[in-house]
Amino acid sequence: MNTEALLSDMRRQLRDGGLHGCLLVRDLRTGEELGIDPDTRLPAASLVKVPLALATAERVRRGELDGATMLDVQPGRITTPGPTGLSRFRHPARIAIDDLLYLSTCVSDGTAADALFDLTPPAQVADILHELGLRGLTVRHGMLELSDTPAERFDAAEVHLAHALAIDAGTSGRGHRVPQLDTTRANTGSARAYVELLQALWTPSAIHPEVAERVRGLMTHNVLRHRLTPDFSSDATTWSSKTGTLLNLRHEIGVVEHSDGQAFAIAVLTESLVPASTQPGADALMAHVARGLRDHLRQL
Repeated sequence: MNTEALLSDMRRQLRDGGLHGCLLVRDLRTGEELGIDPDTRLPAASLVKVPLALATAERVRRGELDGATMLDVQPGRITTPGPTGLSRFRHPARIAIDDLLYLSTCVSDGTAADALFDLTPPAQVADILHELGLRGLTVRHGMLELSDTPAERFDAAEVHLAHALAIDAGTSGRGHRVPQLDTTRANTGSARAYVELLQALWTPSAIHPEVAERVRGLMTHNVLRHRLTPDFSSDATTWSSKTGTLLNLRHEIGVVEHSDGQAFAIAVLTESLVPASTQPGADALMAHVARGLRDHLRQL
């Protein structure tokens, strides 16, 4: 199948599966890439935890923070499905900055991320990204805002109503009645911007090698592996990634490294058009399309 036919087929599959997908797959060795709407900006959800990890690790390298510093963190006490780690704790905990980095990035713990945002506020994270030459990623707020969406205001049996609102309440300019989905107010990024971040972490760039290695290691140990991992993990590959989920948004970014030396940066950002919170078929479709693009690039 030629490239044009492949992209047309993948667009059709996404549409038929109820997904609006924004994807980019790039060969980190050659720079060749394939994408579907890769420059569309979407709310980042938990993907913002990767820029947060980068900024925190950079400040540790500079000596502005000490990874061994212990912080008293208040419990999240969140009871709705989804949040992990400290976000579900019932009692205060005393945790080192290094361990908060692990919880935030590998377990996608929003309370741990907010403890790191208290040390490096969103505006400072954005400044560090700009210092490192990384554009296209907007960091405006911490994670607490993401725990106060319409989904938390409905009973479990009615959560589909929150997803229906997420699907139907947007504007043509990507504004939204739900603030967390409004690209003028939320943390945002495009598939291309996230692939640029991944390339900067995996290949020589303005990011210090020690910092890049630290963030890569965190992403390699990501424990949320239900989305793209089944299509990119094997004995002959290493898959390092970060997921992001919010209402009808399902994202994942990552790098697959093959034993033959090839490596591909992958960013898949999607909006579901189906008003349901649990959609394993959508996760599988995301992986299928991303792998189709990777396989095509690998054969070029």
